[in-house]
Amino acid sequence: MQTTLEATSRAPRRGEVLVAILPKPRDLDIARERRWYRIPVSSVNRFLRERWPPDWLAFYQPKVFGREAFGVRYYAPVIKVRQAFRHELFPNEPINEKTNKRYFKVMLGPMEQLPQPILARRLRRIVFISTTWSKLMSAAEINDLYDESPLEDRLWAELKRLEIQVERQFFVPVGRRKGYFLDFAIFCNAGKLDVETDGDAWHIGRSSASEDNERDNELTSKGWDILRFRGQRIREEMAEYCVPKITETVNRLGGLEANGLVPRPFDPERPEVQQLTLFERGPTYDLD
Repeated sequence: MQTTLEATSRAPRRGEVLVAILPKPRDLDIARERRWYRIPVSSVNRFLRERWPPDWLAFYQPKVFGREAFGVRYYAPVIKVRQAFRHELFPNEPINEKTNKRYFKVMLGPMEQLPQPILARRLRRIVFISTTWSKLMSAAEINDLYDESPLEDRLWAELKRLEIQVERQFFVPVGRRKGYFLDFAIFCNAGKLDVETDGDAWHIGRSSASEDNERDNELTSKGWDILRFRGQRIREEMAEYCVPKITETVNRLGGLEANGLVPRPFDPERPEVQQLTLFERGPTYDLD
């Protein structure tokens, strides 16, 4: 079995920790007492293929958990992973349309509790977050867990330092079966701002530019303002270019969301203005 000491002594790798949702209280009981967790094979193939399997599972608890809702409190080491049909996982369950559905059965070691829960500032739908052990151990809030790219982490650190409250990897639906994850979503009194960190290599190609254009048009039609920053800008002109563009746009959109209070513009020298939480709906995933 893997121990905490062994995990912290290794160099971090992307996806060594998977933060996954516990849809119901019984799923927490299964993970704690029977020491396994299930994920549909289809969900892994769609969302987690490049970062599978994890070394650790941590668990996000949604609204049904009452006082423990909207946060990550528990984690456990992954012992092994195998595939199983649902009727093997739940032999006493009546036959239904999911009886022959395939799952990854993730076998777990003893569950442990984090010293402090990692809470969501904005009450949004969270299903999977692939992250590292160091981020799990140091995160103060859910947005600290995301591990998409060094560029995003760099901009996130600066926005957090300035106390510009944002949501990372925020899902925006644009149709029944389509939507986009925003690198950074900032909610203002008179609008919404999407801030994207474009990797230098990915967005040079013509096809990528075309996809970005379609994406931007669809988000604009949904009321989003969009700012895009190339890697060089983030690495070399964060204070001179990126932050001023963001704060200018936030001010143009009426200042950070004040939930009905008098709008206040953002002042980088006095970054006390905070966004208040709202309930948001997110993408539909196959959880069960």
